[in-house]
Amino acid sequence: MTKFSCGLAALLLLLHCQSAPATGGEGTATVADPWAGMEQILEDIQPPEFPDRTFNIAASGAVADGRTDVLPAIRRAIDSCSAAGGGRVLVPAGEWFVKGPIHLQSNVDFHVSDGATVKFSTVPEDYLPAVHTRWEGVETYNYSPLIYAYEAENIAITGTGTLDGQASNDNWWPWSGSDRYGWREGMPSQADESSRPRLFEWNTREVPLEERRFAGISYLRPNFVQPYKCKNILIEGVTIRNSPMWVLHPTLSENITIQNVRVISHGPNSDGCDPESCKNVLIKECYFDTGDDCIALKSGRNQDGRNSKRPIENVVIQDCEMKDGHGGVVIGSEVSGGARNIYAENCVMDSPNLDRAIRVKTNKVRGGTIENLYFRNITVGEVKEAVVRINMRYSIFSDTSQVFVPTVRNIFIENVTAEKSQYGLLLEGYSPDHPITGVRLDNCRFDGVEDGNKIEYVDELVLREVYINEEKVAK
Repeated sequence: MTKFSCGLAALLLLLHCQSAPATGGEGTATVADPWAGMEQILEDIQPPEFPDRTFNIAASGAVADGRTDVLPAIRRAIDSCSAAGGGRVLVPAGEWFVKGPIHLQSNVDFHVSDGATVKFSTVPEDYLPAVHTRWEGVETYNYSPLIYAYEAENIAITGTGTLDGQASNDNWWPWSGSDRYGWREGMPSQADESSRPRLFEWNTREVPLEERRFAGISYLRPNFVQPYKCKNILIEGVTIRNSPMWVLHPTLSENITIQNVRVISHGPNSDGCDPESCKNVLIKECYFDTGDDCIALKSGRNQDGRNSKRPIENVVIQDCEMKDGHGGVVIGSEVSGGARNIYAENCVMDSPNLDRAIRVKTNKVRGGTIENLYFRNITVGEVKEAVVRINMRYSIFSDTSQVFVPTVRNIFIENVTAEKSQYGLLLEGYSPDHPITGVRLDNCRFDGVEDGNKIEYVDELVLREVYINEEKVAK
């Protein structure tokens, strides 16, 4: 096995890790200004604006007693708002219970006021009928996300109130099949043959979407917030708690602003923010404390992702804070449509329960090209495993008879510091013929590193002013 490792005083180089300077051209790490594209992306992202009209759900008959179902009143307010040409649907202070999903319409700002908490039913049947969604990157009809929009334009979720999915070990989470989250022998789970395995098999076989109907007969948990094929989206100010699964999951959408949002959800697969096959996305000044990846950028799983040809692209992440989670900023693993032009800066990550700070994860059945990833000014306190991990041999949970080895190239990392980790760099290309290509680190300091670096199958690795435990790392 090809390995490159560094301890306190030296580097060990075995066989195939090339550390030559980048030479320019496609697939290399040399550009005039790798951050030049970010400003243009920011100019292109414009949050939606709404007419000055307010539709108070209390005026539509909603009662804030925490027990009465206010979903009919919310739907009436949304219908009226949309029919009038748009405006704000106002949820006043108080505790509100909804017995089913909230479906947004074009030109509607769903505003959760300070002091308001919207609590969602945990009964799966309340999220029928099924809607067109993606589940772990695969197209299907499944339970509706708790907040959903389909082919809408100019939509928002704003305010400083709270959205609470109420998911727990007593509901939703046991479907993960993990005893840590309440599952016990004999209980149903997504591992049942009728659920996740069948969905993935049908993806491989390219079973038509209309036949992929899983709601009510399987155990695939819904996401919390999913704008699907939408344009001009704003999610701002709210706190979101206790999601059944992925929390913020805009899919096949464009022009998205997510800012000043707090996500706190420690359930299984509780990714904080997972834009999938989206273009022009800003994630700014958000706080993530999750049971899985804090931010994970995606573009479809295997056949569906490759067929859609919709990468996740033009994403800017700024001034976010990450606590618990599997990764701080992650690309993958459902990234078969590709990922490009990703910028992350000025973020703080620190928790003994945060596994990695920066991560790329993919494998031989995903395919796709992951390129042009830029990270700078990242302050990492403690992470459990690696400060930077790039893995082209991530776990495979589906048929491996067809091989689509992805391309991973052009990754720039600068001004990243860390205080404690097992590894500084943990970089794993797929093979000598399919390496990670063009990785450059500038001015990075990783202290408290237990096992140095581990690097396999990486071409064009450039390390400039990189220190591990105060020892400068030679190329």
